[in-house]
Amino acid sequence: MALITYLTTVKFGFGEIAGIEADLAGIGVSKPLIIADKGIVAAGLVATVQGQSPLLAAAPVFDATPTNPTEDAVEAALVLYRQHACDGLVAIGGGSPIDLAKGVALLATHPGSLEAYAAILGGIPKVTSAVAPVIAVPTTSGTGSEVGRAALITLKDGRKLGFISPYLIPRLAICDPELTLGLPGWLTAATGMDAVTHCIETYLSPRENPPAEAIALDGLKRAVDFIERAVKDGADREARKEMMMAALQGGLTFQKGLGAVHALSHPLGGLKEVSLHHGTLNAVLLPAVLRFNEPEAKAKYATIRATLGLPPDTDLAAWIADLVRRLGMPGSLSAMGLPHAVIPAIAEAATKDHSSATNPRTASAADYAAMLEASFG
Repeated sequence: MALITYLTTVKFGFGEIAGIEADLAGIGVSKPLIIADKGIVAAGLVATVQGQSPLLAAAPVFDATPTNPTEDAVEAALVLYRQHACDGLVAIGGGSPIDLAKGVALLATHPGSLEAYAAILGGIPKVTSAVAPVIAVPTTSGTGSEVGRAALITLKDGRKLGFISPYLIPRLAICDPELTLGLPGWLTAATGMDAVTHCIETYLSPRENPPAEAIALDGLKRAVDFIERAVKDGADREARKEMMMAALQGGLTFQKGLGAVHALSHPLGGLKEVSLHHGTLNAVLLPAVLRFNEPEAKAKYATIRATLGLPPDTDLAAWIADLVRRLGMPGSLSAMGLPHAVIPAIAEAATKDHSSATNPRTASAADYAAMLEASFG
């Protein structure tokens, strides 16, 4: 019927980061490289994690991760990895440091350029079990990259491509909600809507995987129930725990594939003209995509409404748009600063993105352009 794999080891709960020294030994890492970004360092989170482990306290730190990870940054981190003869990585942060660590883990153990391993260019079978071990320590609740098999990285020519393999799933994910208590409200909202989008898109994907669909629905319910609480009060421990679980569940369903939201947000995230946050993009694009997909997924839309306790006649697209408004997020691509002139190129790029293949309704470049126009404002 289907190939169903779950997936890696996850340690979940307040205080779980305290065991990271033993966790490194458990996966055979004695010389780790820490991957983070400057914001994570400034927030004191890298120091917090290093304080749990003498090994990490002495480890080199690469903190030049861009908002959207790039091939240049992967290569710069790889230089540091080799200079220190590292044998594994600890990624601390959101999806960007975790994806960057996956790129380093790949190139540290595989020959050639990053492009050779891109999914849409036939790279999936080239990725082997030799990938260096990664421990992922998420400090946001949204990307699911800590259990995801993909890394999204922008190449030097501007293409934002997916690198996909079960061997890229971190060897261990340490999901400690304590590390998210200081997350600003806007970032809580943006990453939380990323989790909402993951759960919706993977549920709607036509690939058959009932366990993943059950996880996606449960994650969606948790996210919707707790996202406003987490945004309103960042110290709400129950809300932080539930949002981290929702994000994890969204990541656990990635093997079903995503859809048109991500087919659009991936090339949008690779633009050099403007820096666009991935989770915010997903929140803005989701209503238009929901309207486009509904004719092909009416039964699943009914299940989503029932799961969320909504009346059967609820317009899901309008409901999501209202949730985004209540969270104080931008309501349009123009409000995010997107130049209108890029729409045709983004629409064409979306048809080539790996997520387009698992959208429940086939979308042409014209369809993607219409979704962008509807989201532009």
